[in-house]
Amino acid sequence: MSDPSSRARALESQVFDEWPSELRALFDGTALARETGFTASLVTVDANGHLRTSLLSLGELYAPDARTLSFSLWPGARAARALTAQAAKGSARAALTFVHDAAFYQVQLNVDILPDDGELASFQASIDTGELQRVAYARLTGGIAFELADESRDAVLDRWRSQVDRLRLAAQNRRAARGASGD
Repeated sequence: MSDPSSRARALESQVFDEWPSELRALFDGTALARETGFTASLVTVDANGHLRTSLLSLGELYAPDARTLSFSLWPGARAARALTAQAAKGSARAALTFVHDAAFYQVQLNVDILPDDGELASFQASIDTGELQRVAYARLTGGIAFELADESRDAVLDRWRSQVDRLRLAAQNRRAARGASGD
């Protein structure tokens, strides 16, 4: 006979290789003003084998389709340099972690460099595997979160919209180029 309390402690885990619909909606560029405090942690490995973390807002993330995530980093960021160096050797990888809707997500990504737009280092990643975890006895209420200062909110949202628009265009151009080459 099983202990009923063990079910209450049980870990719910779901594995995915495509964005669940609620995450696709989160990363489609329309939730910027509604989810200003959302933060994801992008973990990379540098040339010395050290783990590096970059914190990203929704203004730096865009999912052009169910298996892809485009993202932007400052060109001088350690994560941008690490991914660029990995890509030069043939294969760049990263993990994206975040809390959403009371669950913890970790998504393993295969990363490619997008063409330089002159301002940000942009990347497009495909999902290798993703995992959602939650428990019945506790509700995650947040991970790393931030609040925009009132005086800068509109300017930041405008910048984010511009960044997501550039990611959207880069993702469309990449899809068109792959379609033209038969990939």
